[in-house]
Amino acid sequence: MGQFSRKRILVTGGAGFLGSHLCDRLMAAGNDVLCVDNFFTGAKDNIAQLIDNPNFELMRHDVTFPLYVEVDEIYNLACPASPIHYQHDPVQTTKTSVHGAINMLGLAKRVRAKIFQASTSEVYGDPAVHPQVEEYWGNVNPIGPRSCYDEGKRCAETLFFDYYRQHKLRIKVIRIFNTYGPRMHPNDGRVVSNFIMQALQNQPITIYGDGSQTRSFCYVDDMINAFLALMASGDDVTGPINVGNPGEFTMLELAQNIIDITGSRSKIERRPLPQDDPKQRRPNIDKAQQVLGWSPKVQLRDGLTKTVEYFDKLIASKRAV
Repeated sequence: MGQFSRKRILVTGGAGFLGSHLCDRLMAAGNDVLCVDNFFTGAKDNIAQLIDNPNFELMRHDVTFPLYVEVDEIYNLACPASPIHYQHDPVQTTKTSVHGAINMLGLAKRVRAKIFQASTSEVYGDPAVHPQVEEYWGNVNPIGPRSCYDEGKRCAETLFFDYYRQHKLRIKVIRIFNTYGPRMHPNDGRVVSNFIMQALQNQPITIYGDGSQTRSFCYVDDMINAFLALMASGDDVTGPINVGNPGEFTMLELAQNIIDITGSRSKIERRPLPQDDPKQRRPNIDKAQQVLGWSPKVQLRDGLTKTVEYFDKLIASKRAV
């Protein structure tokens, strides 16, 4: 990439699971990348391969405070995304979504940068419409234990579209459905990492409820392809756009897949379903297919195999210490 087409790109939450993969791709395309993270859930190991690159810069910063830098594009990914982490300090989670959005939008307005918001399927709550389309307004409990994340992300979307209408800001809003892959936090409480860690250690695999609740799992490489496609789309494409894999699996099916891949001796252990946990979650991705030309390519079994390999190495490295 020539020096005149190289962009300076800010990624908040850049040391996290999705953020680090995004940084890899942006760097590989020849951009200058400023990775901002407060390391609450991010990890330096996720970006260790980039640290020595002169076009990569790492900054420890919390997005609830303003940031004054010069950039061409902003990807706002900063926010803990698993219930264990976002419920640890729910007030801070809401601040990260809301104050973080205000600060990043303010920065984008000052420097006239294009800005991307990583929103979530959680804006649909426990959906009464299945599969979920972007026009569905959701079924969200505003005062429950998950509300800090659900409502925080909904408010962030509101702010993005108000900045778009009021200040003519160039915005891109994506709604991320369950995503998995290498660099997931091993103790984030999410179902894929939970099941894999339990299976690799031959511990009981914990299934909440009767195991018939469903999720759709998108491999990280597919998700990052969608991020880049949305950011490269015309200014008239604002989103929100659902991105995820519409293949739908029950928790029992996922557990069995992981037991098969790992060769684990784990047994299934059932526990009560947490409050406000959605029974079904599957995206309608018609808009992503039509507007972005995007569809997921990685099959669940293939993606799980790569993810198991990552966690297997992680466990082995901890044993070696």
